[in-house]
Amino acid sequence: MIHQSIPVVSLKSYTHGTAKDQENFVATIGAALNDVGFFTVEDHGVDKKLIDTAYSIAQELFDLNVEKKSRYENLVHRGHRGYIGYGREHAKNSTASDLKEFWHVGRELPPGHPLNKVYPENVWPTEIPEFKTIFLELYRQLEVCAMSLLEGCALYLGESKNLFSGAAENGNSVLRMIHYPPIPTDRNPASIRAGAHEDINLITLLCEATTGGLELLERNGSWRPVHALKGQIVCDTGDMIQNLTNGVLRSTTHRVVNPDNSRERRFSMPFFVHPRADVSLRPLPSCVQRQGGKSLFRDITAGEFLTERLREIGGM
Repeated sequence: MIHQSIPVVSLKSYTHGTAKDQENFVATIGAALNDVGFFTVEDHGVDKKLIDTAYSIAQELFDLNVEKKSRYENLVHRGHRGYIGYGREHAKNSTASDLKEFWHVGRELPPGHPLNKVYPENVWPTEIPEFKTIFLELYRQLEVCAMSLLEGCALYLGESKNLFSGAAENGNSVLRMIHYPPIPTDRNPASIRAGAHEDINLITLLCEATTGGLELLERNGSWRPVHALKGQIVCDTGDMIQNLTNGVLRSTTHRVVNPDNSRERRFSMPFFVHPRADVSLRPLPSCVQRQGGKSLFRDITAGEFLTERLREIGGM
């Protein structure tokens, strides 16, 4: 039996547990994010049947021919919504393309909402009528889970529990469906499924991938596998929350390696939780104090940070 290699918590212990359960939950996720930058969530409240259906639809989507998929590539808001073709993205500071294609679903807001002028519109494949309904519901359920996890992160730091979740309310969060095809024989030798990188956002929730391959970089320079186990969601912290917490919560380098059996496809669905563009990422005074009174990160807005990073990875 495979056991998870990173700390595991039950979200129910926070949402429905005793005061002691909640205290233990907060302490566990905080320590994990301060140490390895990753933990795993069980009892997360996201419907397993919904996840399974979403993966089935994702496979149907990526089985479409290239000509059909390319019609949904949003060239105006490159990479923000809809289809992003194979090999278009690369890790920061790398010229080797990642061996993947993916699709982005963003937030849907009511007509007249001021952020509709800020966020690009979603793109929906007409070949799969149920796509929109399934992925908007998955987006909603993942966001409910994420808000509780963000509360726990804030409480670990001794801050108001709504500090991070409030910043993410109506934020530019993105649900990404990724397809890693069989590895081509003529690939760049430096290319892997997802090159070593850190996430940009506050936190990422990763629904159980269809196969393994995810690894995180430990402090000693070795790579630790993170297993794709049924019923679990992997959570990691991104560069935005690292900036906000002055490095108290770490953004850990991770990658997706090529499998031993290179002919096996892989699908995954990360949910990238972003704050609103106007949110300041200036390091919190309490976290500056934790780091000896020295501010180690920049005073920058989430919008400025995102634009900068998207340019670095070929997303703009």
